[in-house]
Amino acid sequence: MVLLGLIVSGLIMAFAPEPTAGNEAGSNLPESAESARAEALLDELPQADEAPAIVVFSREGGLSPEDLAALGERSQAIGAELDLEASPPVPSETGAAAIVAIPVKTGLSNDDNAELVEQIREVARADLPDGVKAEVTGAPAVQADLGAVFDGADVRLLAVTAAVVAVLLIITYRSPWLWLVPLTVIGIGDRVAARTLEGISGTFGFEIDGSITGITSVLVFGAGTNYALLLIARYREELRRHDSRHEAMRTAVGGAAPAILSSSGTVVLALLSLLIADSPFVSGIGLAGAIGIVIAVAFALLVLPSAMVLPGRWLFWPFVPRNGDEDPSERGWWFRVGSTVTSRPWPVAIASLGVLTAMAAGALTLSTGLGQSEQFLDTPESIQAQETLQDGFPAGISAPTVVATSPDQVEAVTAAANGVSGVESARPAGASDDVAEVQVVLSVAPESEQALTAIEDLRTAVKDADPDALVGGPDAQALDEAQTAADDRATVIPIVLAIVLVMLLVLLRSVVAAVILCATTVLSYLSALGVGWLLFDHVLGWSAMDVSTPLLAFIFLVALGVDYNIFLTARAREEMALTGDATASIVKALAVTGGVITSAGVLLAAVFTVLGVLPLVLLAQLGVVVGFGVLLDTVLVRGVATPALVALCGRRFWWPSKLSR
Repeated sequence: MVLLGLIVSGLIMAFAPEPTAGNEAGSNLPESAESARAEALLDELPQADEAPAIVVFSREGGLSPEDLAALGERSQAIGAELDLEASPPVPSETGAAAIVAIPVKTGLSNDDNAELVEQIREVARADLPDGVKAEVTGAPAVQADLGAVFDGADVRLLAVTAAVVAVLLIITYRSPWLWLVPLTVIGIGDRVAARTLEGISGTFGFEIDGSITGITSVLVFGAGTNYALLLIARYREELRRHDSRHEAMRTAVGGAAPAILSSSGTVVLALLSLLIADSPFVSGIGLAGAIGIVIAVAFALLVLPSAMVLPGRWLFWPFVPRNGDEDPSERGWWFRVGSTVTSRPWPVAIASLGVLTAMAAGALTLSTGLGQSEQFLDTPESIQAQETLQDGFPAGISAPTVVATSPDQVEAVTAAANGVSGVESARPAGASDDVAEVQVVLSVAPESEQALTAIEDLRTAVKDADPDALVGGPDAQALDEAQTAADDRATVIPIVLAIVLVMLLVLLRSVVAAVILCATTVLSYLSALGVGWLLFDHVLGWSAMDVSTPLLAFIFLVALGVDYNIFLTARAREEMALTGDATASIVKALAVTGGVITSAGVLLAAVFTVLGVLPLVLLAQLGVVVGFGVLLDTVLVRGVATPALVALCGRRFWWPSKLSR
């Protein structure tokens, strides 16, 4: 099986088609959104294939006439050296800054666009007077800076993730070489998942970017290593009962596979439910993540067992399990925790649920919607240039709002736009036989609450003049993304909860158990969201969560978080069938699975936290919320709250299955 796995992996990695990478791979904007429809209409205009790169020149204390003369020479040099049409420098009213606009083709690949922006930056900075600073912003520059975030990101993320997993596996097994087997198997699985994703992308035109591949890699390593830990723990347990390592592995796979398949099936179905989301980024994560989990399970259940059996028992050296050895779980830490918790179930249940509820209260003030300048952990030049620009020009000049209207309604729409609060100016900007553009510059900060309110007022005003008018541009896109995210949460979350409930019912055949486990997992998600928001708002100073963070965190925490309850209660169900004692069965299950589940939870939390090596606020927020939520679910929910609730319910926990009678 190991040889077959290596052959199949090699074929996939060698022959998978190249991926489809696009500028909109990380977009939260569906084609049906008004701003997207406005952009599609305006694509018919002659100048629609261009977007301005804006060079912002500034000096502390203001630009002098001599500076402006030198900037004129720089403008001409940009046009001559790069064969581009650069405007003359336009100074601000205060003289603090001046701008040069350079139309750039929008159909360029990411690499070509980044190269052109870098050339503009080099030429713009050459031979400037001492003290004059040049920065480049505008849509092409922002696109280039966003692409630079992911330069080398795959290698960096893979290296850090593998290092974290290796360290935690060494700590878990206290063996100098055992950790190499699961790490190698899951590492190959990760590369197979990456190439499979790229192949599907290239075959079906499904766009991917660094954020999608990064999250997928984290899912494969996190979930795959979790499944490996569970299987290896069961294998070590069976080696104490069998002389034959092959028989021990067959028994271990038979015992662990139902829980692994149930938990992974829940995760896959939850991820696939994201395909109904309107946000392209969210639905892309759903498909990519589902592919990754399926491959992780295949490697954990098909390749890993053979890889573990090949070396023999010495793989566990220096703690080699022998047939007849005492099971240490009966005297371990988690056995004592389970006994203590179930001996006082009422105070423990009330205290643990009270702590979770108090943490969840932080989510009541949650705000979503990061502005473009807040997307990066490290502020790139294009964002710094926007801040410089706002000191001397109207805030929306670098990314104007656009209105698509009919040519005979241009004057009425322009007049209506000029009458809206928050609008600095509105003017006609081009027309064809069927569509005309009105360009609107807002006076308020881009993508701020005031900007979104201005967009709503603008849409109302222009529709009074032309009912078919459509408002687009970056601020309109931000408003539409926020609404799309809210709609996706309202649609996807109930579906995921239904999937989790059904999977728990199928596995445990108990309505009470399914409802309790699902409810505690959701409560731990809300607790993680509340604590995460308090950290972001009061400690890190972030004004909001990214619009995608709450939904993606819900999927990962509820779907992955229920894994640990499945591992625990599936084992409790086995013990219940043998003993008929609900409390003793949950204590035994916690004693046997506590160590491995805690290790799995710590590992999964650490792997998600690794997303912070990519300098995007979305990924940092997702890593913190999911990482903390997994730890909370692993320790407090599964280790304390669930055993207490089982002890309170007794046999009724397994109602209506025969175990309840």
